[in-house]
Amino acid sequence: MVHVLLQLLIYVIIVDVLLSYMPQFRSQKWAELVHKIADAPQKPIRELLPEGLPFDPAPMIVILLIQMLMYVL
Repeated sequence: MVHVLLQLLIYVIIVDVLLSYMPQFRSQKWAELVHKIADAPQKPIRELLPEGLPFDPAPMIVILLIQMLMYVL
């Protein structure tokens, strides 16, 4: 059950990244929900990273950490 939830979180993060390239969907309710869910685990990572990076590596880092957690469980 935990594996399924973690896998779903990975999918939500990927969808959020894809939606960031499609500004026409940002104001949709479902897109706001996806962003809110995906942003929760990424926020602490973003606070640790230096500002002014050319891209946001937080989604990749969070996905990697989730996959490592799934491997341990």
